[in-house]
Amino acid sequence: MNKEYPPACDQNKDPILSVLKEIITDENIRVLEIGTGSAQHAVFFAKNLKDIVWTTSDVASEHTRIRSVLDEAKLPNLRGPLAFEIGKDDFPKYNYDIVFTANTFHIMNWKKCKNLMKILGNRLREGSQVIIYGPFNYDGKFTSESNALFDQWLKDQDPQKGIRTFEDINKNMTKNGFVLFKDYEMPANNRMLVFTRLEFMK
Repeated sequence: MNKEYPPACDQNKDPILSVLKEIITDENIRVLEIGTGSAQHAVFFAKNLKDIVWTTSDVASEHTRIRSVLDEAKLPNLRGPLAFEIGKDDFPKYNYDIVFTANTFHIMNWKKCKNLMKILGNRLREGSQVIIYGPFNYDGKFTSESNALFDQWLKDQDPQKGIRTFEDINKNMTKNGFVLFKDYEMPANNRMLVFTRLEFMK
């Protein structure tokens, strides 16, 4: 099996870990990762955050690769993979404190992004947090030339892919019951958006 990891995972794992250490407390230790991919992030974070329970999830076609990496890591706080494909699978039936997803919004089409935000609004309890990592546009503009080139490369693969706009994400998260906790500036023109689920309206 090819166990090569995307170079970006190695470049961004330490900065992401620093933010996770700032966010995670003794009360919010159950993390669900959506779009685990190579599982490199999952192993690194579970190894460095021993008090959390990190559950992996992805589309079924990625499970063999993820399971192989998790079996090799042998970490007691690393679980999954669970099957979660937006529009196909139900959201995992467990109470998660944090949902983490990295570099997925520019891969999914916008309809799936909106569906995911709606699902999170329906399924996460008050006080839960959602972390969305990746490149984003602001005021409809790219934050760097490299992001503009990356966006074009994505659209050459599939016109429905592409870097999303922060304002659109924030609007949809707000619509689904979340408030922006913090927008972290990250290396390589990436961001880490952290949202908190508000009290459910009665």
